[in-house]
Amino acid sequence: MSQEQPRRPREEEEQRQQRRQPDVEPIKYGDVFSVSGNLASKQIAPQDAAMMQSAEAAVLGQPQRGGPADAMRAAAAWNERAGLVGRRDRTDVAAEEGITVTETGVPGGRIITERVAGQVVGQYVEGSPAAEAQAQVAQQSAITIGEALEATAQSAGDKPVDRADAAAIFVAEQCVTGSNVVVPGGLAASAQTAAAYNEGTLRDDAKIKISDVLTGAMAKLPADRVASRQDAEWVVNAEMRTGNKAAAHPGGVGASVAAAVRINESITNP
Repeated sequence: MSQEQPRRPREEEEQRQQRRQPDVEPIKYGDVFSVSGNLASKQIAPQDAAMMQSAEAAVLGQPQRGGPADAMRAAAAWNERAGLVGRRDRTDVAAEEGITVTETGVPGGRIITERVAGQVVGQYVEGSPAAEAQAQVAQQSAITIGEALEATAQSAGDKPVDRADAAAIFVAEQCVTGSNVVVPGGLAASAQTAAAYNEGTLRDDAKIKISDVLTGAMAKLPADRVASRQDAEWVVNAEMRTGNKAAAHPGGVGASVAAAVRINESITNP
């Protein structure tokens, strides 16, 4: 019997069948994360999310708010409510190839990498108080705008892209290119397209998420540089002004660039 469909009590199976909604597709790994191959076609199951939550807690001390475990838990819960999976279900490829969270120390912090079946579903930079207390380190170790955008794909990855996000991404791209022209096929262009699409889409699960746009951001930018305080101010202001809000979205584009600047300043001025 496949691990993806383990044996369960008959009454639980009957209840699941009763909840099953016709013509509804499950949320798959490829819908939430930038993954490929067999994993992309697999539906996210409750036990997958539980394994990622445990892995995050083991390395980070507690599950990462807005991280892959949160995204997986939300997707698995939706699949379960729709009667597409049971609470004991787990994805065979995830169970066989593993779910892991690892950390790599860097000056001023650490890089957290989260994987399902060997594929990266989350990678972000986290400040380390111990590392920040060390002596000054080389400037090249500071966090770039591209790295901050990639961190956003994890901290707010399951948030549907809106016009405020698109505006912040556009300004971040401007900061590294020095141009106010949208780069064809670039991050800003993708974000603007996503925001326009989401405005005409009613179902949240069908909307394009921040992780869809910003995963692998460094490779998609035509250039990159260390994030500065002025960059953070411009990006945060663009997000707040366009969204007509008093503060940037927690873990969003503006917040991530601002966090990168705080770490950079702690590195250069310990």
